Amino acid sequence: MDNDNKITDETRNEQEIETEVPMGTVHSAALEPYRIRLFVEDEIVRDAEMTIGVNHRGIERIMEGLPVEKANSLTEKICGICSNSHIWNSVLVAEKALEIEVPERALYIRIIMEELERLHSHMLYLAHGNEVLGHETFSMRLFYIRETVMELLRMIGGNRVQYGVPVIGGIRPRADLNEMRIQRLTEGMDFVEEKITDFAERFVADPMIMSRITGVGVISKEDALRLSATGPTLRATGVAVDLRRDMKEYDPFEFDVITQDDGDVKSNLLMRVLEIPESIKIIRQAIKALPEGPITNRSWEMQDVTITKSYIEVPRGKLYHSYSLDEGRVRNVIVRTPSITNIGAMEHACIGNHITDAQLAIVQCDPCFTCTDRAIQIIQL
Repeated sequence: MDNDNKITDETRNEQEIETEVPMGTVHSAALEPYRIRLFVEDEIVRDAEMTIGVNHRGIERIMEGLPVEKANSLTEKICGICSNSHIWNSVLVAEKALEIEVPERALYIRIIMEELERLHSHMLYLAHGNEVLGHETFSMRLFYIRETVMELLRMIGGNRVQYGVPVIGGIRPRADLNEMRIQRLTEGMDFVEEKITDFAERFVADPMIMSRITGVGVISKEDALRLSATGPTLRATGVAVDLRRDMKEYDPFEFDVITQDDGDVKSNLLMRVLEIPESIKIIRQAIKALPEGPITNRSWEMQDVTITKSYIEVPRGKLYHSYSLDEGRVRNVIVRTPSITNIGAMEHACIGNHITDAQLAIVQCDPCFTCTDRAIQIIQL
């Protein structure tokens, strides 16, 4: 070889080697469409850029001008995983704006519905996570356990996906709990707790899984706070923040705020495993102390109100809804989901990992792109 053309180790190190690897909008490890650009060097991710928007449907614009109760029902269509969370928070906006007192029995049933949805969402996440890991047996086992929760949701709301339980002033009559439903809820929680405990023991005892997820997609506590991560993604870095502690609806119930310290894929998976028994604990308390009395308060009058805001803790973190009311119709609708900032944090978590771990780092925050496809995140560094 001509010496003039020979590349030495010294000159090779001086060269900038950067390759872009695009993934999506369809990918085998992703349940929803998005596009990620990975900038890699020697198969290590040096930077990442995620683009969403494929699912954008303009729901907030469609809601503009609708009667408030119809607009509330439409929020369920934002997402098929956390539909109850959206309609509940949208209803809370109207109740806060109009100063409506909700019967205590309805408050308890709302909590039961929300914690059932947290159960099914967390188990869906764990099943999908094991699918990404290549452990199909664990994935199918989790779907089997989750099926019990889905049937309980159908029993109360009448549907497996969009239940339509909260209404302004309470809950729909069909969602009230009788002795038969309470018995089935009790038996269902016993079953789920037994099976999820068995799964957890098998999961943490599997050396191949633990070695695959430990130290992958790490995000520090400082970066998680800087990038406004929320929910289990933030708590996986050791920050004990759970908005349920600040919600008056949860005041009657005792539960632990689960945290992990490592901020990696393992911590995020274990967060959901360990939060499942806490949701079961809340449901059992609500069943045991379920008050008697009405389930709906219709003695309120519609009036014009300025923009009112509501925040609640949903399976992925902090959910925000706001709107104003003009002659009973909603205006200025804004919905902000927890995934928008969690996705930004996951872009950061990809950096420094091998390209084969990038997808695992992204899905560890349980991103819901359908929920999020109405927003643009702007980060000022």
